[in-house]
Amino acid sequence: MSEPPSSAGVPKGLGSASLTFGGIAAAFGVASCCGLPIVLASLGIGSAWLVGIAMATQPYRDPLLAIGALCLLGGATLLLRQQIAATRCGPGDTCTPLSMRRATLVGLLIGTVLLWLGYHYV
Repeated sequence: MSEPPSSAGVPKGLGSASLTFGGIAAAFGVASCCGLPIVLASLGIGSAWLVGIAMATQPYRDPLLAIGALCLLGGATLLLRQQIAATRCGPGDTCTPLSMRRATLVGLLIGTVLLWLGYHYV
């Protein structure tokens, strides 16, 4: 009899965190053109270093918007599934740690704001 493969070495919540990171990266590329320099300048932070990123990502704005939105939506869906599983988690079960779920939520919020800035200010 063969046993199912063990996932003891794989941290819980890695899928949602990976999708969230992908969404943030795509949203950063979109927002580097116009929205992010405005926000950074209003905070008193120089944004001249964004020129290279903005020039490289400008031709890919629409695909990056779509990829960022899909990644963030996928990350939010997986986070919702983790939240539901955590409510049903018993004392001996392995669930996604609360800190990982909170970090993913913060990442989703940051990615959403960056994506909105990139869409709104271009």
